[in-house]
Amino acid sequence: MSWRITLDAPTYEQARDEFSWEQIPDDYNIARDALGKHEDPDRPALYQAYPDGSRETYTFRDLDARTDAVARGLADRGIERGDRVAVVVPQKPANPITHLACWKLGAVSLPLSVLFGTDALRYRLADSGARAVVADESVLDTVLAVREDCPDLDHVVAVDAADPPSDVERFEALHEDRPTEFEVAETDADTPAIVMYTSGSTGPPKGVLHTHDVWLGHCPAFYMYFEREVEESVFWTPADWAWIGALGDLVFPAWHHGRPVVGYPMGGFDAETAYELLAEFDVTDAFLPPTAIRMLMEVEDPADEYDLDLKAVCSGGEPLTPEILDWADEELSGVAVNELYGQTEANLLVSNCRDWFPARPGSMGKPVPGHEVAIVDPETGERRPRDEVGMIAVRRDGDPVVFEGYWNQPEKTADATVTAPDGTEWHLTGDLGSRDEDGYVWFKARDDDVIITAGYRVGPGEVESAVLEHPDVEQVGVVGVPDERRGEIIKAFVQPVGGATPEDALREEIRDLVREDLAKHEYPREIAFLDELPQTTTGKIQRRKLRDRETDE
Repeated sequence: MSWRITLDAPTYEQARDEFSWEQIPDDYNIARDALGKHEDPDRPALYQAYPDGSRETYTFRDLDARTDAVARGLADRGIERGDRVAVVVPQKPANPITHLACWKLGAVSLPLSVLFGTDALRYRLADSGARAVVADESVLDTVLAVREDCPDLDHVVAVDAADPPSDVERFEALHEDRPTEFEVAETDADTPAIVMYTSGSTGPPKGVLHTHDVWLGHCPAFYMYFEREVEESVFWTPADWAWIGALGDLVFPAWHHGRPVVGYPMGGFDAETAYELLAEFDVTDAFLPPTAIRMLMEVEDPADEYDLDLKAVCSGGEPLTPEILDWADEELSGVAVNELYGQTEANLLVSNCRDWFPARPGSMGKPVPGHEVAIVDPETGERRPRDEVGMIAVRRDGDPVVFEGYWNQPEKTADATVTAPDGTEWHLTGDLGSRDEDGYVWFKARDDDVIITAGYRVGPGEVESAVLEHPDVEQVGVVGVPDERRGEIIKAFVQPVGGATPEDALREEIRDLVREDLAKHEYPREIAFLDELPQTTTGKIQRRKLRDRETDE
C-alpha cells in the first residue's frame, strides 16, 4: 500500500485542525515504509557521490534487496529482536542500509558519529549494550581500542577496509551470497527502533529511545519547511548521518515520500563542494545548519557560478539571522529558508512555512500540525500567558515524535516530564521561550548550560571530564561564547595544577586530548588559564560567572 503523510490543506489553521495520527498502519515498520511500499521501486532512492569522483545510484528495489540480505546476515550472527547494533559510518550506503536492516530484523540501531574519540565511543557502546558495530575504516582503530571495554560487543564489521584484522568482518560478508528476501519482523508503531545519544549540561550522555513511528513524526514538518511540494524533489544535507537533524529532518522522510537523497562523505564542510553537489544532482531541497549557510554566503555570486535548482532550505540548531534570510532571497533568487526547532528527544516541533505565513526574523515559526506545543511552567505544567517566558514543551500522549524515555535512566525521563492539573503530560525540552498573540514561538535561552556550536549540542560536563584527564589540569569550567560563523564556540577556563606552566603548548595538548578522547567538534577552540575558578560552597564550578566574565570583557 502506497501512502504518505501530507499537509494538503490550503491554510496552516486548517492543516492543524484536520491532521491526525490515526492513519498509521497497525503493523507499521520503518523499513517497509521507506523501501517496500512504493509503486515504482525502480526509481532512484540514493545518489551516492565520493570525493574521488566516483558515483553510484541505488533504487528503492536495490536498497530493499540489500537490506534484506544484511538483515539475514545479522540474524545469522545471532543478532535478535531488541539487540542494539551501532552504526559508525559517514554518508555512505552502509549507513542507512544497516539501520534499515536492523528495523527489518526487529533490532535497535544506534547511530554514532565518526567524529567520536575513544571515551565518547566507549561510553555509548558500553551503556547501550551494543552487540555489534558496523564501523567505517576511518574509525576502525578507535572501535578496536575500546572493544575490550564493551563486554556485550560480539561483532565488529568494517566498511571499506581493504585488509581488516582477523577478528573483524568486512561489511560485504553480511550480504554477499545471501538471499535477498527476508521476512520482516512483526512490529508496530510502538516497537523500539533506535537509540540516539544526546549531551546534557551535567552527567554522562543520555540515550534517547525512539520507536518505529519516529520518522513519521517528522513528516509533517518535512512537508511544511520544504514548502509542501516534494513530489519532484531531490534532497541533500551535509549534516552527519548520525545526527537526528540529518536522518529525521531529511533522509527517512524523503524515502517515506519515495524521493531520492544525495550522499557524500564530505568530512569538513566545504562551500564550493557543496555548491557543486547541489548543481550536479539538481538538488531542490536541502537541510543546511546555520554554520554551513554562513560558509556558503562567503562564495560570491553563487547563482551565476552554479546552475542551481534549489527552491527551499530548512535550517535549525540555532536561530537564523535576518542576514541569512536576505542573502537567500537576493543571492539565490528567492530560495525559501525556513527555520525549524526540535531536539533529539522530540524533533521538528516548530517550523516556518513561507507558503502559509510570513517568517518573522528571530522566531522559529509556529507549532507543526500533529504536535501540541505550549509554553508552560516547568514546575506545574500550566500554560503560560501569551508573551510570557516559560519552558517550551510538547504533549507526550499520542505524538510519535516524542521519545519513549532515556535508556537505562528512568529518573532522567521523569525529570523531563511534568503533568498539568488537567492531566496533560508534557515533555519539557529544557529550552525557554515565549509565544506571541499570532502563534509564533520565540526561543529565549537554554535552561541549562548546553552549548550549540555549528549545529551540534555539546554538554559542557563531558568536555570538562575529558580536559580533566590531562595531568596538568586541576579544575576546568567549559562554556559557550558567541561566534559569528559557528553561533557559539567552546571555551575552557583551566586552573593548572601547582607548578604547571600555562602556555600555548599546554593549550594544544588539551585540545588534542579532547579531539582524541571525545570528538573532533567538541574540543575547546579557546582556552584561558585562571589561578582559581569560581565555585559554589559545595565545590561546583559556577559556569554562569565564567560566562559573565566573557560579557564583562
